[in-house]
Amino acid sequence: MSTSFGRRPLLAALPAASVLANVAPTIVQAQGDPLKRHEATFKIKDFKLQSGTVMPEVTIAYETYGTLAPDGRNAVLLTHGYTSGQHMAGRKGANGAEGSWDGLVGPGKAIDTDRLFVVSSNMLGSSFGSTNPAFKNPTTGKAYGPDFPDITLVDIVNAQKALLDGLGVKHLVAVAGPSFGGYQTFQWGVTYPEFMDGLVAVVSAPKGSGGEAAVKTLVEQLAKDPNWNGGWYYDKGGVTGILTEMRVATLKRYGIDEQLAAKFPDKEAREAEIKRRAETWSKVFDANSLVVLRKASVRFDAEKDFPKMKAKVLYVLSRTDKLFPPSIAPDVMAKLKAAGVSADYFEIDSDFGHSASGLDAAKWAPRLKTFMAGLEKRS
Repeated sequence: MSTSFGRRPLLAALPAASVLANVAPTIVQAQGDPLKRHEATFKIKDFKLQSGTVMPEVTIAYETYGTLAPDGRNAVLLTHGYTSGQHMAGRKGANGAEGSWDGLVGPGKAIDTDRLFVVSSNMLGSSFGSTNPAFKNPTTGKAYGPDFPDITLVDIVNAQKALLDGLGVKHLVAVAGPSFGGYQTFQWGVTYPEFMDGLVAVVSAPKGSGGEAAVKTLVEQLAKDPNWNGGWYYDKGGVTGILTEMRVATLKRYGIDEQLAAKFPDKEAREAEIKRRAETWSKVFDANSLVVLRKASVRFDAEKDFPKMKAKVLYVLSRTDKLFPPSIAPDVMAKLKAAGVSADYFEIDSDFGHSASGLDAAKWAPRLKTFMAGLEKRS
């Protein structure tokens, strides 16, 4: 299902963040990989947050696929979900969410790495290599923990922009991502409206929900672990027990039962596999990262700045998603239209809920490929 709206001239782009940055010298390339995948880190000195707080140094971990064109204008930025990481293609890692867009990104695929240079970065505050609460606070010499500064979606996007500048990217063909990655996609569209031709926001929304009550509820859940200690659990064995419990519930909301039903028809075997995946994740992801990113998400609102948006939008939801149900689409599309944004809507006919964009990639890859082809003609 798809719909389309027109556009009108919009406001000028916002100024770029002023930061000093350098790419870390250690880069890993997978040998014989058709994706031409590179892994690296990027460091930003004296990174100023929206709050005015200056972080002495920020590290952003990232992967790239494909080759940057000499003019720096063939790039695509991938943005990941709340609890996943930057390994969105190539099927690296055991985490179920990682590599989930492998059906969409690669040679000859909808996001074609034979022609496009794809950057997939771990967002600021996340736990897969970028600066997060488990990182050492240079001021104290100990983990930031709950003292990690509050960040916003604008801060996350500004760090990504610094990374792209450092890589020599002059313009993006598109920004694309699912869930929290969709939040980032919409934020890119209003923070740097001149910098990309297209936005692909998937199983997501242009505004956060839940408010501060959602943050309070999250902290109360984490505090059930005897090691929580107000968020200072790093020398007490961590809080993997409560994280595993929470991850099992999250995976079930994302549609893991439907995903595993064929491979594990026995319910007990399926439950054991879900718990195994949850335990694997809980040993890697920092609980304070959940809090930091939840705070950012509930305060997120790109909707109010839709009139600044200039890129074409492909908005994609899943028929069975309980987090971002298709019922929200008419209101989002109406507000994009009212702002003069050129926007298309597509609904994935999938039984895999919030995970549909990856698990049922084939059901929307043709629509994405058509959208991307139109953008490449413009770039």
